[in-house]
Amino acid sequence: MAQKPIVILGVFVADTAYRAPRAPHMGETIMGSGFKLGPGGKGSNQSVAAGRLGGDVTFITRLGRDAFADMARSTWSASGVKSAVIETPESYTGAAYIFVEETSGDNAIIVCPGAASLISVADIDANAQLLQSAGIFVTQLEQPIDAAMRALSIAREAGVTTILNPAPAASLPADIYRLCDFVTPNETEVSELTGIGVETVDDARGAAARLLEIGVGTAVITLGDKGALLHSAKQSVHIPAVHAGDVVETAGAGDAFNGGLAVALSRGVDPAEAVQFACAVAGISVTRAGTAPSMPTSEEVARIQASTR
Repeated sequence: MAQKPIVILGVFVADTAYRAPRAPHMGETIMGSGFKLGPGGKGSNQSVAAGRLGGDVTFITRLGRDAFADMARSTWSASGVKSAVIETPESYTGAAYIFVEETSGDNAIIVCPGAASLISVADIDANAQLLQSAGIFVTQLEQPIDAAMRALSIAREAGVTTILNPAPAASLPADIYRLCDFVTPNETEVSELTGIGVETVDDARGAAARLLEIGVGTAVITLGDKGALLHSAKQSVHIPAVHAGDVVETAGAGDAFNGGLAVALSRGVDPAEAVQFACAVAGISVTRAGTAPSMPTSEEVARIQASTR
């Protein structure tokens, strides 16, 4: 299948997840019941999702020179992801502390992006040719916003289809919206961007209309188990979620969705079909533990789509 190259800008962090009955008090040591170490970071997860789906994807980021950088490279290699890494020996590869309260499943997280927090406009300019050669460009908000804006600007000027996943939720410069062909917030993130609370599909449609008013080409609002809303000047379509089995873990579902959307668009399918594909990718991912390890292949997506038609 003919497809255009995908370039993703973002962050890799090593997720260190601890389980315990409760969080320790300051100065206290308690015994935990479980620990997991694995790859994370929204941009990296989205790249892995796209790579496993067969996309021609290159990931731009910064890494230190350490064991977590080795984990990043092996994760990408196993998933068919090419990388444009700016090595940063003066810093460290990002890491996240994730505490999971075993009695409730609630979590608390500390993210230290490390080298990736140093991604700069100069780094983007150094990779301008890569961005200009892409068919699809994707970024999020874990790296500095000025770098994201510069990359969106270069891609947009070159006629590349641009996708902004505005996560984690943040206030954004007004000029960023006109650089985005697609913006893909969840309910919380779109409320932050528009000031419109989203609980229903109709609420989402109102928030999406507001995004179009401020310059976005197409809004794709993810709605958890209610699926997603695709809203543009040409159409407004609610696309149901794809239920692929019992939900094991929802972490990484948004990254699965964005990776799937990028791959589908790179293959030239229309936006509604691309969102349907992305919903299937996310639907499979939540039936598995982990973020990057939960990402499915195109064959798995094809099977679940065939079984739910």
